[in-house]
Amino acid sequence: MCGFVGLSGRIDPASLSAAVDAIRHRGPDGSGLFVDAVRGIGLGHVRLSILDTSAAGHQPMSDPDGAVTLVYNGEIYNFVELRESLRHLGHAFVSGSDTEVLLRLYLEHGEAMLPMLNGIFAFALWDARDGSLLLARDGLGVKPLYLAQTPDGIAFGSEMKGVCCLARIDTTLDADAVVRYLGFLHAPGTGTPLRAVSRLAPGESVRIRDGRIEHRRTWYTLPLMRRQRTGLSTQQAIADTERLLRQAVRRQLVSDVPVGAFLSGGLDSSAIVAFARETNPDIRCFTIDTTGLRDPGTPDDLPYAVAAAKHLGVRLETVVVDASTMARDLELMIEQLGEPIADPAALHVLRISHAARAQGIKVLLSGAGGDDVFTGYRRHAAIRLERLWTWLPAAQRRWLAAAASTFGTRHALSRRLTKLATSMRLSGDDRIVQYFLWDDAAHLSSLLSADFRARVSDSALRAPMLDYLRGLGPGAAPLDRMLALEQRFFLADHNLLYTDRMSMAAGVEVRVPFLDADLMEFAAGLPLDLLQRGRTGKWVLKEAMSRHLPTGIVHRPKTGFGAPLRRWMHDDLRAMAGDLLSDPSLRARGIFDPAATRRLFREHDTGTRDTSYTLFSMLCIELWCRHFVDA
Repeated sequence: MCGFVGLSGRIDPASLSAAVDAIRHRGPDGSGLFVDAVRGIGLGHVRLSILDTSAAGHQPMSDPDGAVTLVYNGEIYNFVELRESLRHLGHAFVSGSDTEVLLRLYLEHGEAMLPMLNGIFAFALWDARDGSLLLARDGLGVKPLYLAQTPDGIAFGSEMKGVCCLARIDTTLDADAVVRYLGFLHAPGTGTPLRAVSRLAPGESVRIRDGRIEHRRTWYTLPLMRRQRTGLSTQQAIADTERLLRQAVRRQLVSDVPVGAFLSGGLDSSAIVAFARETNPDIRCFTIDTTGLRDPGTPDDLPYAVAAAKHLGVRLETVVVDASTMARDLELMIEQLGEPIADPAALHVLRISHAARAQGIKVLLSGAGGDDVFTGYRRHAAIRLERLWTWLPAAQRRWLAAAASTFGTRHALSRRLTKLATSMRLSGDDRIVQYFLWDDAAHLSSLLSADFRARVSDSALRAPMLDYLRGLGPGAAPLDRMLALEQRFFLADHNLLYTDRMSMAAGVEVRVPFLDADLMEFAAGLPLDLLQRGRTGKWVLKEAMSRHLPTGIVHRPKTGFGAPLRRWMHDDLRAMAGDLLSDPSLRARGIFDPAATRRLFREHDTGTRDTSYTLFSMLCIELWCRHFVDA
C-alpha cells in the first residue's frame, strides 16, 4: 500500500518532488521518481512496504527492457495464482511483490488484465512503446485516484493535495459538488470541491496520450440485483456465507508484515476477527474508548469490544479519546481528507491507525462494507416496511407527512419521523435517494447566497444517484436499488474515502474482506428476505456467525462509529463555528447566506431544531476552502 502522483504533459521536476513530499505519509518506507521530460511523463511514488519489503519491490518499477513503468497503490490478493500463470508463459520474476506481477500481467495481456485482478488498487502505467498512460481504479473504489485537467497537462494522484502540487490548478469551486457535501456530508459521484479536479470512478480506466484523455472505460460493474439463484436452501445459504467470508479474510491476511484488526464489538468487525484468529491466533485488535462522549441514547462500543475480545481470546488495545482533543483535530482531519467530508468518525480511524503503527502494525482488517452488502442500516429496514403506507393515496401521504414534520428534530425519534415524513412526499427513485440526505433540498438551497445558488444546477443534489439508478433499469425492488447506492456512493465516496485518508496518514493499510469479489457476487444472488427480515438486517450473516460469536454481539443494536457531534456543536466546536461562519467570513466566501446561517444557529442554540450536522458540514466546507483555496 502506497501513494503516487504523476503528470502527462509539461514536466517540472521540482513540482513533482513537492507532490511526492505532500503524500509522503502514505509511504514512509521509501520513495522514487521517473521522469521523461522529452515524452512528457513524470511519475512519483512513496512506498509502504508490505509484500516483499526488500529493495526489489521499489517503485516506480520498470521491466528490464524499459517498455513499461508502473506506480501502484494497493494489494492484489490473487497475485500468487497470477504469478504462476505468468511463469508458465515464460515470465521470470526477480521479486516477491504483487507490483511486479501487475507489471508483467500488463506486458502479457494489456488493459484486458483488469478483470483478472482480485484486490484493492489504483495505478498509473506508462507504456513507452506507444507513448500512452493507463490509469485504473479497483471496482469498489477502495483505493483513491484523482484526475485534474491543467494548463500543463493531466495531473493525477492518490490524494488531492498531491495533485494540487503538480501543476497550476484552477481553484474555481464546483457549486454542484459543494451542495452535495452540504446535503449528504460527502459528495456522491466523481466531482470534488474544485471544478478542475475529479475522482476516477470505481471500476474505471483511462488511457491518456500526449496530455489528453484518449478514452475512458468502465471495466467493472457491481454485482447488483442478480437475485436469480434457485435451488439454494436457507441452510446452504448460511453455510456458504460463512465459507466465503472465511475465505475472504484468509486471502486478505497475506502480508510480510504484522496484521491487526479493528474491533468495535459490532457483528461485522467481530466476524472478521473470528476468522482472522483461525490463521493468526496472536492478532492484535484495536478499539476506541468513547465512554461518556456519546450523544444521549447512543450506547458505548467498548463493553461489546471487550466481550468480543474475551470470547475470541485476542489481545485488545483500547485507544482513549476525549471530546476536546477530537474537536481540536478537526482542521487536521479536513486537511488530511482533502475533501470537506463532515463525518467525525474519520478521527477514530486516525487514532486507531496511529496506535497500530506505534506497535509496528502496518495492516488492519476492517469490517467496513458489511452493512452495504448484507444490509444493516436503519434505512434498509425503513424501505422494506414502506409497504405499510405506500398503498395510501398521495393526498393522504402528504397529510401524514405534514403532520409528522411538526414533531421537530430535537430527539432521535422525532428526527427519524421527520425524515420519514419527507420521504412520504416523494415517489420512486427520488424517495430512495432521500433516505441518504441529511436535510430537505429546499432548506439546503435557502442556506446558499443568491449568487452561489445561481451557479447550482437544478438537479445538482440528486443527479449522480438518480442517473446511476436510471442506468440500472426498472424492475428491481427498492431495497436492491438502495443497496446499489450504498455500494457505489456511500462506500466509495464516503466510508472508504475517509478510511483510506485517515489510515494512510499514519502509514497504515486498511483491508476490507466484506468487499471480496466472490463474497459480493454471492450476496447479490441471495433472496432479499435472507438479507433483511422485517427490522432485522444481515439475517443470513447473523445466522452464519451465531456459532462463532455470543448472542449479545450477533444481535446487538446498530450503532455508528461516530462522535458526540450534537454535544460538540453546543460546546467544544461552538466558538470555532461561530467564528468561521460569522457574517464577515460568510460574505467574504460567498457560499452561504449570513441571515440564513444566523437562523440556523438560533435554532441550534435554542434547541428548537437539530441543525448540528448541517452546521458541521458548513464548518468543514469553510475549513476546506481556507486550506485548499485560500492557501
